[in-house]
Amino acid sequence: MSQAQRAPRARTRRRAIGADPRAVAAGVVEAVCEGGATLADALASVGDALLEPRDAALARAIARATVRRRGDIDWCLSRLMERPLPRRAGEARSILRSAAAQLLFMRQAEHAAVNVAVALLKASPAGGGFAGLANAVLRRLVGERDGLLARLPVEANTPGWLWRRWVGSWGEATAAAIAAAHREEPALDLAFAGPDVSRPADATALPTGGARVPRGDVTAMEGYAEGGWWVQDVAAQLPVTLFGDVAGRTVLDLCAAPGGKAMQLAAAGARVTALEVDEARAVRLSQNLARTRMGDRVQVVVGDARAATGRYDAVLLDAPCSATGTLRRQPDAAWAKSAADVAALAGLQRDLLRRAADCLAPGGMLVFATCSIEPEEGEAHLAFVREALPGLAPEPVAEGPAATFATSEGTVRTLPHMVVGDGGPKGLDGFFAARFRAA
Repeated sequence: MSQAQRAPRARTRRRAIGADPRAVAAGVVEAVCEGGATLADALASVGDALLEPRDAALARAIARATVRRRGDIDWCLSRLMERPLPRRAGEARSILRSAAAQLLFMRQAEHAAVNVAVALLKASPAGGGFAGLANAVLRRLVGERDGLLARLPVEANTPGWLWRRWVGSWGEATAAAIAAAHREEPALDLAFAGPDVSRPADATALPTGGARVPRGDVTAMEGYAEGGWWVQDVAAQLPVTLFGDVAGRTVLDLCAAPGGKAMQLAAAGARVTALEVDEARAVRLSQNLARTRMGDRVQVVVGDARAATGRYDAVLLDAPCSATGTLRRQPDAAWAKSAADVAALAGLQRDLLRRAADCLAPGGMLVFATCSIEPEEGEAHLAFVREALPGLAPEPVAEGPAATFATSEGTVRTLPHMVVGDGGPKGLDGFFAARFRAA
């Protein structure tokens, strides 16, 4: 028997000991939406399901689409059901959501999405009682899909408390643009270790010196193994540009993991101390530095930023925050936050600002940043600095790639629906950044 004749049998055998990709996707959805796992961690488990590469890619795509459009899916399903599934029916809800995602947003084969969902429920001791309901609801969804999508409100995909905050902070039109941006799967942005590093062939240049590429397997992309670049959203690249020339200067990077900004600083010639309180995240930071061959340019220190000591020419404080600016890339985070988190994190940010100011040498520069679109974690801190830290003087942003996003107060504000640069691509993380000079 030839190799070509043996191949199909091998594929069948491998599929038999694995799982259906739709079942794997539903398991990921359940882990995230019912169990509180992060989408990144749950997707990493797909590799353990013994799926062929194409099936694994399908499982990940279904899971990502389901989590990204969770609010939209629930809105559509609620129009087809007299009452929601009971709280205990997490498995059934996950199977129903993932099947709905295929029908609504992926245009997968209707019979496959419906039949597999019903079969999964029938085979489950906990879900069998919902098989008939799921069959009826999903078949109605196929017939009413276009009408539902035509009526789908933009705010359906955003938790209510967050939508109300955005309307209050930015106005309804901007809130709608932000919510719409979160429905789209983002591309990948790369930052480079130097100007001579080769770019992937399909890269689009960014004003930060980085590049945007289509989403794909990062480890298989051109240049990954050589360590000449790392994944970093263009908005996350902007705060480091506020320092200007850092060659030869000492820079303290507080809350440094996973290390994108520390690598930016090192690539620009700074002598960097990267402080990270979480030991596991510090290990990841060190691994990233090793891959990009910057380990000898950055000193990684495990410690609490609130206890940082020393004097530095510059301090970067990319503070812990609610991360509502990163929902394009982390859609699961929207449903894991609350208004109380914003208030608590704003208090922590003020504590960290005090410590960062203490670590500045005379004449040194502090750049404060958060990947949040909540004003309490950004713009509101300007008044705090004026009142509590009189030794810091604001230094308005009027030059460099961040100037495109400069506000009337001289700070930097990006929102997810904005265009990058002059006529550049659309979409970036939501960030706030401000810089200050020590007396």
